[in-house]
Amino acid sequence: MYPKLSDLINSIFGTHLNLPIMSYGFFVSLAFLAGAYLLYLELKRKEKEGVLKATERKILIGAPASLGDLIINFIIAFYIAFKLPAAITNYSHFANDPQTFLFSSEGSVWVGLIFGALYAFYIWYRRDKAKLTPPEEKSILIHPYQITWNMVFLAAIFGIIGAKVFDQLENWKAFLADPWGSLFSFSGLTFYGGLIFAAIAVIWYGQKHGITWKNLADSFAPGLMLSYGMGRIGCQVAGDGDWGIVNTLTKPHWLNFLPDWLWSYNYPHNIINEGVPIPGCSGPHCMVLPQGVFPTPIYETIMAVILFAILWTIRKKISTPGVLFFVYLIFNGTERFLIEHIRVTHRYVFMGIHASQAELISPVLVLIGIVGWYLLEKKKKDQIVSREGQHS
Repeated sequence: MYPKLSDLINSIFGTHLNLPIMSYGFFVSLAFLAGAYLLYLELKRKEKEGVLKATERKILIGAPASLGDLIINFIIAFYIAFKLPAAITNYSHFANDPQTFLFSSEGSVWVGLIFGALYAFYIWYRRDKAKLTPPEEKSILIHPYQITWNMVFLAAIFGIIGAKVFDQLENWKAFLADPWGSLFSFSGLTFYGGLIFAAIAVIWYGQKHGITWKNLADSFAPGLMLSYGMGRIGCQVAGDGDWGIVNTLTKPHWLNFLPDWLWSYNYPHNIINEGVPIPGCSGPHCMVLPQGVFPTPIYETIMAVILFAILWTIRKKISTPGVLFFVYLIFNGTERFLIEHIRVTHRYVFMGIHASQAELISPVLVLIGIVGWYLLEKKKKDQIVSREGQHS
């Protein structure tokens, strides 16, 4: 496995780089970029087809910098300048354990204060030079696709918060043992928690800009599915523990054309240091699983790509707003419910049933998808019948 991106690069090219970029985080970033691009394309297409429209917003030109602007810019500049000297002088700590370094107190307070104050002054000076007396109010048109990155940023922030909240609920004992470490660890993210929190935040923001939740959800659906699959690549490359149960089955003859690691894998050098020591290995990640397990992240990536292709193909053929998203919920819930049967996860006892968090949530998503699809189509049919009755 390759906990850091440089581990993967070194393995391929025989180099000796040490970069402060974790593999999982890298692929999650790629997933967000891919999802954002697909969302941008969909919003632009829907506006071109007349489904969405640009909205008018009033902005103030020539206003001086507010106290809030100065404080925010000071904090950002302070943190960067506070950490930068330590990152240079203690690069090995920064590169080998970036998440611990970023949340540590290691840094230069005086450098942070000086650069924070200078940058805040620069913001004030730049705004003061462009100041108008009185400030002018101007109306501008904002196209839906122009707020793509705003929505992706909101989805990222609230998605991570939701993913961490649901993960702490799933691993409550670990959270109580180390609350700070659990909250600020870059591992341990629960997809459904992220999906629920991000959906609430993005729908609220979309409504503010005149985008109905149905059209917004439809625009997000294909990208969500592809992003999920790309995120699972990060799970596989890093070996973050999101793997399957022990696979004691013999690979069927009709699958002999596939490499053995697609059937059963031991995840050597996994990032969570699970398993037994690797003989002769030295370094921070020298463990390997004693028995091969199902490489479920790969299976989920394959399924997600196939489901994305289906959603992308049918998106223009579905005319009822909201239906594509409900189809996505059915696909997502079904895929996740099936994979949970061979995946290592914490299980609850719910009404006498032993089930994981995802096994409890995924059937609900499928049910919501089916009911939502039916109700939207029924409402559309009733509206057509009503209009025909008025014309007759």
